[in-house]
Amino acid sequence: MYRILRTDKAEDQLREAIFYIAEDSGNVDVALAYLSKIESAINRLQGFPKSGSLPRYSILKKQGYRVLVVERHLVFYKINEGDKLVVIYAIIDGRREYLNLI
Repeated sequence: MYRILRTDKAEDQLREAIFYIAEDSGNVDVALAYLSKIESAINRLQGFPKSGSLPRYSILKKQGYRVLVVERHLVFYKINEGDKLVVIYAIIDGRREYLNLI
């Protein structure tokens, strides 16, 4: 079982996304349901850290990132095998150009 650690940046990005969804939809329940989907996907990494795919940009692949697709968001993370740790670095809307956001 791996531990999950999120960077402050990833936490901020997730918070911004959920606030945006709540405002855009006008429905807090919609935003909370979306948050639950993202949280569940991240928590599954505890047992299946390699379930995310390799990113399309070779620079990110070379840096050891993996990406988990959760509806329209991309969760970028790295696996630290020695410490049995998954570090979440970024949670970004996949419709945006994300290379410079990680």
